Amino acid sequence: MNPQAKQYLKRMTNPFIFWWAMFFKLPSAIFWKLKIKSLSLEKCEVTIPFFWRSQNPFKSIYFAAMAGAAELSTGALCQLSMAGKGKFSMLVVDFKAEYHKKANQKITFTCNQGKELNELIDKLQPNDTGTLTMVSTGTSPQGEVVARFFVTWSFKRKA
Repeated sequence: MNPQAKQYLKRMTNPFIFWWAMFFKLPSAIFWKLKIKSLSLEKCEVTIPFFWRSQNPFKSIYFAAMAGAAELSTGALCQLSMAGKGKFSMLVVDFKAEYHKKANQKITFTCNQGKELNELIDKLQPNDTGTLTMVSTGTSPQGEVVARFFVTWSFKRKA
């Protein structure tokens, strides 16, 4: 892991620094109390609690709050993968979701495609673009799959 990636990892796993970063870049993450449970070059885990700010009228976690947690689990992995490897632009170009169970407790979203992502990022040449559909699976504390999100990211290495 290069020094910039280590620095990014340290910032995103420090609760205080993470809170301030989200305050300026993604305030809904603070409102919903999203937390990065773990982050490595291989995977990212993000938790979202079930409480009044993340709840919908049907007493489950609002779909947009779950989508935000799922996107963060893939996006943080992307940012870590690109850290120290030059300038990139990245954009969500497609988003799909599957809901399997009612989300009425703390949910952990996990994306474990870090190896595949790193291979894509490393092979991009200046002005090349690439896409990767990343899967973030939301599970309950009992291990039941609650939802699965498919986030397609587009990457372009800048010259």
